Amino acid sequence: MAQTSKKMQIVFASAECAPFVKTGGLGDVAGSLPAALVRAGAEVIVMVPKYATIKDEYKAQMEHFADFYVSLSWRNEYCGLEKLEHDGVTYMFVDNEHYFARDYPYGFFDDGERFAFFSKAITESLQHLPEGFECDILHCNDWQTALAPVFLREFYQGLPLYDRVKTVFSIHNVAFQGQFSDTVMEDILGMAHIPAAATQLRCDACSINYMLGALHYADAITTVSPTYAGEIQTPEFGEGLDGVLRERSYALQGILNGIDVVGFDPATDKRIAANYTVDDRAGKAVCKAKLQEELGLEIRDDRPLMVMVTRLTRQKGMDLVMYALDRILSGGVQVAVLGTGDRDYEDGLRYFQGKYPGTMAARIEFDPALSQRMYAAADMFLMPSKFEPCGLSQIIAMRYGTLPIVRETGGLKDTVQPYNEFTGEGTGFSFSHFNGDEMGDAVFRAARLFWDNREAWNQLVTQAMSQDFSWTRSADKYLDLYFFMHPEIERPVAVEAAAAVEEPVAAEAEPAAPVKEPAAAEAEPAAPVKEPAAAEEPKAEEKPAVDGEVKPTAKPAAKKTTRKTTAKKATTTKAATSKTTTAKATTTRKRTTAAAKKAVEAEAAPEVKAEATAEATTAEAKTAAKAPAKTAAKKTTATKTATAKKATATKSPATKAATTKAAAKTAPKADAKPAVKVEEAPSEPKAEAAVEAKPAAKTTTRKRATTTAKKATTKTAAPKATVKTEPAKKAPVSPAAPAEEKAPTKKTSVRKATATRKRR
Repeated sequence: MAQTSKKMQIVFASAECAPFVKTGGLGDVAGSLPAALVRAGAEVIVMVPKYATIKDEYKAQMEHFADFYVSLSWRNEYCGLEKLEHDGVTYMFVDNEHYFARDYPYGFFDDGERFAFFSKAITESLQHLPEGFECDILHCNDWQTALAPVFLREFYQGLPLYDRVKTVFSIHNVAFQGQFSDTVMEDILGMAHIPAAATQLRCDACSINYMLGALHYADAITTVSPTYAGEIQTPEFGEGLDGVLRERSYALQGILNGIDVVGFDPATDKRIAANYTVDDRAGKAVCKAKLQEELGLEIRDDRPLMVMVTRLTRQKGMDLVMYALDRILSGGVQVAVLGTGDRDYEDGLRYFQGKYPGTMAARIEFDPALSQRMYAAADMFLMPSKFEPCGLSQIIAMRYGTLPIVRETGGLKDTVQPYNEFTGEGTGFSFSHFNGDEMGDAVFRAARLFWDNREAWNQLVTQAMSQDFSWTRSADKYLDLYFFMHPEIERPVAVEAAAAVEEPVAAEAEPAAPVKEPAAAEAEPAAPVKEPAAAEEPKAEEKPAVDGEVKPTAKPAAKKTTRKTTAKKATTTKAATSKTTTAKATTTRKRTTAAAKKAVEAEAAPEVKAEATAEATTAEAKTAAKAPAKTAAKKTTATKTATAKKATATKSPATKAATTKAAAKTAPKADAKPAVKVEEAPSEPKAEAAVEAKPAAKTTTRKRATTTAKKATTKTAAPKATVKTEPAKKAPVSPAAPAEEKAPTKKTSVRKATATRKRR
């Protein structure tokens, strides 16, 4: 498929988006991810409802772009598009005062109708976008936009403009699914007459589920952390949707959220008492003292200050907090909590504030500015969630040098590395089970480090502040998904370069496996010898990792002039020469069995194809080996055998070529693939040559002949253990061939010893 140079054009739909409207993490994602996608080279339009709560300063900047009507079952509702450019991103606000001119985004009796209209308006708006913008990806978020992929498939599929649109659905919290009475199916959605939609939206006999529809209809599904992507496929975390998520697991992936590192920067943040950096944290001590004074806590720098900025719900671990708070406060840890939620938790926090004045502070309110001052001032940030899709608070806390204490679930597990007291690694503290005592233990592990080892504590803070949680990396992963769904669109050069930077890092890690091979090769010489021969093939250029590992080991061996290397070459060359002489003598005396001949032919045949390459270096190998060969000949048989094993592991291409040529003369058959089992034939004749030379020269008694025969068996068997193991992995030669040679070797040596004794 031919690629086009057009930019990837994305419509990003969300029920909230910072800085215009935000109630939680979804607003942060919708406010940061589109901007990161634009910086990476994509074109993005963000679609958000035009709530009455949006600040007037933003409303004043909006310009009316288009208006049309949206059919919703028997209804025909007005929809206006108000355009706003902000930080390089185009925003389209969906205007309908009947649905969105309210004091708060959610929580109304007609939410099912309101966000069904929003989803239908999104799909209808694809026909009314700026000129030249043809949507490639429709990225929907959470249940409020979950019906858009359903409407797109059932009402718009087949229209030319919509055929190219691929849909992505992101789950930010699977606990909120948009469940409504099944009367909505006909009265609002107008889909009761479509069997496929009626079936795939229904979650029980009398209700439908908007998120369930998106999971069935979307082309791809994402969630906000890799761990959470696995968790929601289990009954414990899937909230009833684990079955369909397992069915569509092939389309599901977790991409970790990031944060706005410019907005959350302690070096430039104007909302905190004093600025500081990872290298100079003097300002953090100022922030702590100011916050203690503001909240009515004792102004002490020798007591750790732990804060929580959270919704006061069971999901956020407030049950554990209520259980362990008495122990924590009486143990000398200052605690400050900001948030609103369930009345029982609010009252419980007020009780502890009264019981521990100067140590406990509870602010039951929503105050973004105060939350920022708490992030900057605290020593520890507590986040013991029962489940957490991603979580941004722990990331923001680390950005400000506040160490998180988290439960190992979802994105908390993916973002916080627990402290290791032995290595000093980590970025925070964690505990596994949803248990108050475990949480308390984790708090006091952190507190003890603060009290007892301030140097280690400061190093941990440095590591936490040095983490990269920008949206750049996450945006690249989303673009990977988008371009996978649209392979006909050419990826921008800037993005390709960013991706290419990461690939060499992975490539550098790959040689870790080959590095181990030479160590193993000392015991199994045949393994590394095969690789250099394979590297000589032209096709070997496709495997740079393997070539780069083997060639540096082989080439220097041919060029070094040290005594040790020369001795190795001489011994190897002598062994190769002895092999040819021994083979001829054995053939003359007719002591070689048919099985041995077959083995030699099978081993030598693959080497013939390499002869043309080997001839060029044969003369050089022989010249280099002449002088040291005489000295090497005086060595004992045991020394020669040990040297031969070492030479096998690091044999130079020149020496190997000489061996190849000698073997090729014995068996002039050509095979399709050379150099798979190059050194099997030389390994065995080396041992045989040494054994046969001994009885002929020195054996004078029956006892000595018997001893020599035993040595022959032992020396011959040693390399064969390797030969027998290796063919199962790589060599096309049958492993039976070396086994057949083993028996005749012993018989040949014994017969020779007996014949010598008789002649004497």
